[in-house]
Amino acid sequence: MDSALKQRLIGAAVLIALAVIFVPMFLSGSPPKTETVTENLAIPPAPEREFQTRVVPTENGKPPAVSAPVAEHVTPAGGDKVATVDAGTNPRLAAEVPYSETPGTAPAAPRPTAAAIKPAETAAARPVPERAAPAASSTGRYAVHLGIFANSANADALVAGAKKQGLTAYTESAEVDGKPATRVRLGPYEDRSTAEAARLKLQKADPKLKGSVVEIAAAAAATQKADAPAAALPANRAGGWAVQLGAFKSQDEANKLLAKAKGAGLPSFVDSTGQGAEKLWRVRLGPEPDRAGSEKLRDQAKQKLTITGMIVTVP
Repeated sequence: MDSALKQRLIGAAVLIALAVIFVPMFLSGSPPKTETVTENLAIPPAPEREFQTRVVPTENGKPPAVSAPVAEHVTPAGGDKVATVDAGTNPRLAAEVPYSETPGTAPAAPRPTAAAIKPAETAAARPVPERAAPAASSTGRYAVHLGIFANSANADALVAGAKKQGLTAYTESAEVDGKPATRVRLGPYEDRSTAEAARLKLQKADPKLKGSVVEIAAAAAATQKADAPAAALPANRAGGWAVQLGAFKSQDEANKLLAKAKGAGLPSFVDSTGQGAEKLWRVRLGPEPDRAGSEKLRDQAKQKLTITGMIVTVP
């Protein structure tokens, strides 16, 4: 290649490089300067206003609980007049109406007051009174069967637990596979509903004790129906009168009542009737040669033992 041509090409390249470097420097200019101007604005003084508070009656003629101030004459400093509102012409304006600050939303529900909450909390915190234990009766024909135990200590523990709940419990002799055992029952009670109430009370204290209501032998109920009639003992027949306090399937329970009667100074004794499972031990006062004497004994038993006995005849 010719040397002259090479020099031209080199010169052209140098010129292009210089143009790339220096031409932007000449073409670029400094950015425009921004100027900040501070101006003082005169704020007019607040207008002088006169307010008057009035109590506006509601529809029922009574003043509202809270009355808002009502502007009657408002005159701004510029001289413009603002229309006044006469609240007395519309008594509904005195009522307090809830509203929502955000358009399209429902008004908030009023918050319950302490006076409205207190009765409900007091009723919830008030303890429920405990029901009294069902009362047992020596003349009852229903009982609550709790179980039969080969170990008498377990039976005694169950009786003690029932008595802590205010229930009357007793034990009876029984047999299981030809071996002696102890039966535990509650009662006796006059009707089935009372016995069921006693069962539920004991089950509430100990859910493991289910129990079942059973009817005591009909012989026990038959001996407790009513007093013997005045002519039950013929004049030509030897015998007397007595006051029966109770009939028990357990001899131990009969002996307990016997000891209580003797402790009160009443003449008493125990006899038995029936055989096997129907056998009963009867606690009686007397005997007396005439009915009048047995009536006096019954009155004494009611006063000292709080037990109303039944007049019966004895051989």
